[in-house]
Amino acid sequence: MVSHFLSTQRTRLTTLAFALLGVAAFKLLELPLPFLFGPLFACLIAALAGAQLRGFGVISKVGRVILGVAIGSSLTPAVVHVLPSIALSVAFIPLYVILIGLIGVPLFERVGKLDRQTAYYAAMPGGLQDMVVFGIEAGADPKALSLIHATRVLIVVVVAPVLVSQLFGASLDRPIGAPAASIPDSELILLALAGLIGWQLAERLKLFGATILGPMLATAMLSLSGTIDSRPPSEALIFAQFFIGLGIGVHYTGVKLREVAGLLALATLFVLILAALAALFTIAIASIDLRHSQLDIFLAYAPGGQAEMTLLAIISGADLGFIIVHHLTRMILVILGAPFVARFFLKKTRV
Repeated sequence: MVSHFLSTQRTRLTTLAFALLGVAAFKLLELPLPFLFGPLFACLIAALAGAQLRGFGVISKVGRVILGVAIGSSLTPAVVHVLPSIALSVAFIPLYVILIGLIGVPLFERVGKLDRQTAYYAAMPGGLQDMVVFGIEAGADPKALSLIHATRVLIVVVVAPVLVSQLFGASLDRPIGAPAASIPDSELILLALAGLIGWQLAERLKLFGATILGPMLATAMLSLSGTIDSRPPSEALIFAQFFIGLGIGVHYTGVKLREVAGLLALATLFVLILAALAALFTIAIASIDLRHSQLDIFLAYAPGGQAEMTLLAIISGADLGFIIVHHLTRMILVILGAPFVARFFLKKTRV
């Protein structure tokens, strides 16, 4: 028991060392988002080289809690005021999710030769952890799901910043938040309590995505009521970036590139299809929604993780409220709808 504990901690320290080296390398080379991409790429390279890596459990969850608080604090009365003006764009989200399923399930089932359960949950554009959990409960292959969704998130968080800067001309040097010293102590305490209480209540209610959803709802209540007027400090958001990047990278632990090259290629192809679909929706919606820029619409429909897209929206200066509403709608549709649709869908295909 003790030896297992010590081994686990050594593996975590090794993972931490790789992640810190990644940050240092990105800083040295002046590459964008060093605290997110540095740990991600360092862990990915180490995993593909055969290194044993391990996530940080509760500490990693705290990173997602901070993102939940950041999202909730962005839901201000001003955002609520503009909801009617974005209703038309949000109305396209269900169609977007349905099209992704109609394209992705046949692709993974017929081309990738995956079973129906695995193909279905591999295609759903939900969170990595949520889709793996749902898929396992439905009898899907957890390794294939982890690989496909980690690849989706990885490619999107790498490619999206390039598109944002090159196609839309947005800089990625906006501050992610004010320093802690500039935020009133009372608001820092309220933000921390909202994150902690929201997280724990959401877990007690067994909500999927509890680490983001609970803090987001708790903080949104404070923000909408005017009780708080601040986001989490920059130091907290840097912490969140670091452990989110690390968390994506360690999902490749144990993967041998030569053994899963076909699956990785298929996942990459699927991401390219999703990107093309997001671009089509961006062009179509931009033609009828003249209030929001193509940058806002693209980030709202980008098929990445909610946490990663939130960070990108913050540093690019995009309309965070607009983007959050779209991603929340997609997340709710997928998380609440996927198990019910899958139960009917998979049952019908076995008859």
